[in-house]
Amino acid sequence: MNYILAVILGIGSVMGSTAFAHGPTPQKAEETIIIAAPPDAVWAVLKDFAGVAGWNTALKASKGEGGNTAGATRSITLKNDGQLEEGLDEVNEAEKYVGYRLSKENVEVFPVSFYSATISVKADGDGSLVTWSGRFYRGDTSNFPPDNLNDEAALNAMTEFFKQGLAGLKAKLEAKG
Repeated sequence: MNYILAVILGIGSVMGSTAFAHGPTPQKAEETIIIAAPPDAVWAVLKDFAGVAGWNTALKASKGEGGNTAGATRSITLKNDGQLEEGLDEVNEAEKYVGYRLSKENVEVFPVSFYSATISVKADGDGSLVTWSGRFYRGDTSNFPPDNLNDEAALNAMTEFFKQGLAGLKAKLEAKG
């Protein structure tokens, strides 16, 4: 009888300890901006996968291979000189959106271990509504990440990257008009 009780208690303690230990949960960021330019003009800029540094002021440079078709790749250089590698999943001409993902992480320069994102444009009155959203995981996927690689750091980094990029896109397109 004591043996059965010990086994039950042992199983319960193992299950209980694993219930409190958990890995990262996916995070989400979404930013929008209204641009005083027609959707076709905004789309012409957004769909150039390799040309992202031409409007995203968070970047120093970008270069790509494979054009604007699924499977294309790009390397982006952040303002802090760090580089990330991204892969293009989809360019949807009809619905005017681009879907892409992080292919090679660099948590020393951007505190995210993985992300997938979409950026889209829709008509909004005489202008355009641009929405940039992403799902991602923090830089350190262990149970107890350091502050610079936790969920909050990842959320702050993605949110700021989207905001800065959208502000740059708006400035570029509205300067043309």
